Amino acid sequence: MNNIVEIILRESGNHLNNTAVIDGKGRVTYRQLFAAVDRVSLGLAKIGVKKYQRLALLCEDSVDYIALSLAALKCYAVIVPVPFGSAKEEVDDLLKRINVSMLIFEKDSYYKNNARPFSKSCGLKKELFIVQISLKNKSSADFYKINPAFIRFTSGTTGESKGVVLSHESIIERTTAADIGLKINDRDQIIWALAMSFHFVVTILLFLRRGATIILSNRKFPESLLGSLKENKATFIYASPIHYNMMSNLGMFTKGLLSNVRMAVSTAVKLPKDIADKFCQKFGFELSEAYGIIEVGLPFINSSQDKSKRGSVGKILPGYKVKIVESNSEGLGKIYIKGRGFFDAYFTPWKRREDVLTDGYFYTGDLGRLDQEGFLFIVGRDKFVINFCGMKVFPLEVEDVLNQYPKVRESFVYSLPHAQFGQLPAAKIVLRNNKKNDFEIEDLRKFCYKHIAAYKVPKDFLVVAKLPKTISGKLKR
Repeated sequence: MNNIVEIILRESGNHLNNTAVIDGKGRVTYRQLFAAVDRVSLGLAKIGVKKYQRLALLCEDSVDYIALSLAALKCYAVIVPVPFGSAKEEVDDLLKRINVSMLIFEKDSYYKNNARPFSKSCGLKKELFIVQISLKNKSSADFYKINPAFIRFTSGTTGESKGVVLSHESIIERTTAADIGLKINDRDQIIWALAMSFHFVVTILLFLRRGATIILSNRKFPESLLGSLKENKATFIYASPIHYNMMSNLGMFTKGLLSNVRMAVSTAVKLPKDIADKFCQKFGFELSEAYGIIEVGLPFINSSQDKSKRGSVGKILPGYKVKIVESNSEGLGKIYIKGRGFFDAYFTPWKRREDVLTDGYFYTGDLGRLDQEGFLFIVGRDKFVINFCGMKVFPLEVEDVLNQYPKVRESFVYSLPHAQFGQLPAAKIVLRNNKKNDFEIEDLRKFCYKHIAAYKVPKDFLVVAKLPKTISGKLKR
């Protein structure tokens, strides 16, 4: 029976003196990290953590978070990551839906009367507490047969989030597959700017497998990111379009700070073309847009450095297959993917992978097209397509145009019901610096007519102060 931590220990055995994690001024070698994992795993065993017991983690990204996660996996506990900063009601709902046995949380992030101190006995720096939870429902017998390691909720942009179960075997397969595109090695110094509760399974575990150095840069932005780039010779960046937009616009981020970077991956949300343009103009190389799916892994990374392929997530990586189903005359259709390291089941309600796939293919819920060279361009989610007089309007495509207008910071395109036309495209927009004085909707409308077909132009615009987003930063649709 496989264990991802045993794989990491074996593959990183020659890099014990390498720096594993840099957190501000603190540095931890692989030898020190593995020693911490041993101490914490013993601490978990003492408090009664058992094999395949669901253990929720609510902790800010840190060396302690990594050590705690690896220790839990080493014990064959099943990690349920909780986004740091979640409201208590959100945490309680997640614990209930996943039938969690225990919760380990950082001080002031949650509250329970019967919580007990945990961290001191394991030598962790953070003040952590543990609370036991009484299970009310039994899990499917199949759950214990698949060697489960993680249960992660999808980000919930539609309100239909569900627990995605990943086994140790699936994690090993998907990290191996992703590395064909990322090519991580023990000399890489990786700027990490995302939240581990959403992006731990493929990337953090892969970086550790390869003996790379992870530089935590996601707390105080932009100060922490700037400091990380100044104090380290970063070779790799893993961040979102929000981070790259800030780097492109702020003068403190100079071209020289990225002189050693071989790849800068943009993920989490779609990379707007204007951000890709500004970044390349300033730093002299293309961002690599990646397409990650919790059920699938990381099957696409656009590493082409070809300006004509901006807006694409690249070609399918070896080990995966892609097909476009029910495509129209423009080649646009539903995206299906097949390959290694797929999820093992949905937890609530329980549904096996085999019952979800179609001939081994997973329907991503996204719409896109493949060009003649096999590059995939994604235009939006199937369920969010707007049907205007029988013509399809893709919100992401329209938002991309709106966001290129100089006075618009971000936008959200949605549908309004209409008796005659079926649905009308409409848009909410956030202005740069919230300046309404010099903004005219008609000028924005004219801008849209120049860049997209008339039927795609929103029929109604609403200026708002901000747009509702999930805790992972995606628009709530």
